[in-house]
Amino acid sequence: MMTYFLFLIPGLLLSLWASYKTKSAFNKYSKVRSATGLTGAQAAERLLAYAGITDVEVVRSSGFLSDHYNPMTKKLALSEPVYASPSIAAIGVACHEAGHAIQHKVGYAPLKLRSALVPTAGIGSKFGYAALMIGALAQIPSFVMIGVGLIGLILLFQIVTLPVEFDATARAKKLAVEQGILMDQERVGMNRVLNAAGLTYVAAATATLLTMLYYLSFLTGRD
Repeated sequence: MMTYFLFLIPGLLLSLWASYKTKSAFNKYSKVRSATGLTGAQAAERLLAYAGITDVEVVRSSGFLSDHYNPMTKKLALSEPVYASPSIAAIGVACHEAGHAIQHKVGYAPLKLRSALVPTAGIGSKFGYAALMIGALAQIPSFVMIGVGLIGLILLFQIVTLPVEFDATARAKKLAVEQGILMDQERVGMNRVLNAAGLTYVAAATATLLTMLYYLSFLTGRD
């Protein structure tokens, strides 16, 4: 039990801290209106127009910070606190998602790879943790190894996700100011929101890695 906590608690704490930082930064800068008064949806549409993207639809989505770009349906979904808000936080998130649409248009390789890995990551998520639990409780090493391999598919997806997210953030930071969506002095707020959000992806990958290492130590401890 002590070994379990030694391996998994750091990842859990990092995830909680990243989530807190993201919500804190978003809540703070969601109260700060941008000088241009553009809403999140308008900011995203402006970046799409700049990139010559005419086949992506900006739509509303339910849920808090459920914003995402779907390259299969070519829909850029913005949550309610982002879609209609003229805040710095909303514009930062919207521009980040528009960054993904731009990645798709230019054929950004890591985005292509991440899209290809979605089915395998889904398999890992569906069966991996169950195999680990069964293997550990029933003392069946082969099940643990299968579980570790399946969780490895999730980790691979999360690792590939990192450059995709960081690149979309870099595009958002650059283009939001260049295209006059945010003033240069408003960049600090956007940076804090997007940097905090990026940390959640690092935390998720770290937690998955530590889970794999814990169960590998379980196998080693049997020798």
